[in-house]
Amino acid sequence: MAGNSFGKIFKLSTFGESHGIAIGGVIDGCPAGLKLDLDAIQAEMDRRKPGQSDIVTQRKEPDSVEFLSGIFEGQTTGTPIGFIIRNTNQKSKDYSHIKDVYRPSHADYTYEKKYGVRDYRGGGRSSARETACRVVAGAIAKQLLSTIKINAYTSSVGDLFLEKPYQDLDFSKIESNSVRCPDETTAEQMISKIKAIRKEGDTIGGTVTCVLQNVPIGLGEPVFDKLHADLGKAMLSINAVKGFEYGSGFCGAKMKGSEHNDLFNEDGTTTTNLSGGIQGGISNGMDIYFRVAFKPVATIIQKQETLNSSGDLVEMQGKGRHDPCVVPRAIPIVEAMAALVLADFYLLNKLYN
Repeated sequence: MAGNSFGKIFKLSTFGESHGIAIGGVIDGCPAGLKLDLDAIQAEMDRRKPGQSDIVTQRKEPDSVEFLSGIFEGQTTGTPIGFIIRNTNQKSKDYSHIKDVYRPSHADYTYEKKYGVRDYRGGGRSSARETACRVVAGAIAKQLLSTIKINAYTSSVGDLFLEKPYQDLDFSKIESNSVRCPDETTAEQMISKIKAIRKEGDTIGGTVTCVLQNVPIGLGEPVFDKLHADLGKAMLSINAVKGFEYGSGFCGAKMKGSEHNDLFNEDGTTTTNLSGGIQGGISNGMDIYFRVAFKPVATIIQKQETLNSSGDLVEMQGKGRHDPCVVPRAIPIVEAMAALVLADFYLLNKLYN
């Protein structure tokens, strides 16, 4: 099975399934001598783990990371960093009803047609539980990039949007509420909406906005390895992501060049930042900001018509413990994938200089 590794220099390979013994990964290319704050890594894991509030899945997993190699006396050794995260709260029986059924908008059908076999327990390898491995690697990448600030937050849930621009937000308030929206009034509305949707046995989507600050000029490569292209791939590799835009995004398509151009100041900064901190695929020193769209979670506690392995249309109803909205738990995943991209380009730049 290809496609289990991400990155060129700072490289993460992950393994494991949702209902297996453990999930885990190997990080290769991390420089030696990086003193790690292991508590900070676990804190990132705690932001992603299930069961942390009443608006996410109630599956209880401590998501404790165990490092197996590549770290000695709190410092990286330059060798591969191996780690595992044990699965401790599997309820595989919750999925017995879909053993021979393809859930709508899940990977069940495509996995079975591609590989001839599928792990129906929680989706197996296609489960979003795999993203815990990304958070471990991203937490280490963040410590490598200690001068760069990476902040993601919930910017919409369904048709509820946080209208304030990121410059007017206090990022220290992101963790002050369960939906991870840094505006108290909007957060309360979002939480109420998610709870109402959950009572209906349904789910809802939303968006995450991420802001990267203090990014040095020069990250990104010409033509095929543009910084925004790799950020786009990173975000679109996250489960449930349906869209990515940076800078002015799709709104920029409505504008004239005279409105959209970012004019220079004498110091090389720009008076506006519709480019989103990236020009020609290379960071220009301004803030990089982008938005990621997440679809509603596919498993709903309502009856739906679907297809079974015999080719019959049958009725099914979702069971088990699922997020009514994936967005709040996706915040640390978005940050982690952004950190992995920046770490890769940061190390590539060091090779040049």
